Amino acid sequence: MKYTNYGVVLLALMGGVANTQAATPLTGSLKTIKENNVIVLGNRESSVPYSYYDNGQKVIGYSQDIAMRIVDEIRKEIDAPNLQVRMMPITAQNRIALVQNGTINFECGGTTNNAERRKQVEFSNTISITETRLLTKKSSGIKSFNDINGKTIAVTAGTTSERYLRKRIADSKLNVMVVAAVDHAQGFMMVQQGRAAAFFMDSDVLSAELAKAGKSDEYMITGEPQTFEAIACMLPKSDPALKAIVDRTIARMQTSGDAYKLYQKWFMSPIPPQNINLNLPLSQKLKSVFQSPNDQSLDD
Repeated sequence: MKYTNYGVVLLALMGGVANTQAATPLTGSLKTIKENNVIVLGNRESSVPYSYYDNGQKVIGYSQDIAMRIVDEIRKEIDAPNLQVRMMPITAQNRIALVQNGTINFECGGTTNNAERRKQVEFSNTISITETRLLTKKSSGIKSFNDINGKTIAVTAGTTSERYLRKRIADSKLNVMVVAAVDHAQGFMMVQQGRAAAFFMDSDVLSAELAKAGKSDEYMITGEPQTFEAIACMLPKSDPALKAIVDRTIARMQTSGDAYKLYQKWFMSPIPPQNINLNLPLSQKLKSVFQSPNDQSLDD
């Protein structure tokens, strides 16, 4: 007579169920990434200190460091230890479209999370908070936003700063000519060359451009902040599995203190390739985010 060890059979069946539950099929971006063994990240070329090139054309920066932590988590989640990373340069004008059409899987490059953009894409937990101000020559006579009337102001094309500036000028019926720069470096160059009286942009961007300037003592960042904006990684809509990994990676970095160390590295210390120091202390608003990570924009 044969005796069946029902305990062994039961354990085997339970193990099979557990394995089935663990092997949940991948969906969305994670499925594509796994199948291709490649993840494509969007990067900015000159958005110091978030995402930019060093002298060897390697992408570096505060946002880039966060993006690579996220990639490490994705490798573990989809069991792809040899996952390849492909970087793709993007601009303020094309970044949303490239996320929407799947050309890039996500981007961390200094993009503002706001209600208008969330109609088209999704955003991660906040990684930084910035404010918009003016960069101008000390001799320009511009001390506040009220002093731009009758002048030409530069702003980076395709940014929330451009939209705000044009609306503010229209609403206030100011006599201001707005010139759109292809990137931040060109925006400041317009001021240096006298083609614009001031460059309107995020204060961290302005600080970076000022720190790189050869005669920085001739310029100043001035005016009351016009907007406060939450900077986040941009993701495709309706991809909750990818967003979950991105959010939990950022939250872990912030609550563990890693994000604070990263902030000190990129905003309060000399950074490559020119060893400039932005000297932008952690704000109380961002400190609160590090304590309680969230994906809320500041226009909600």
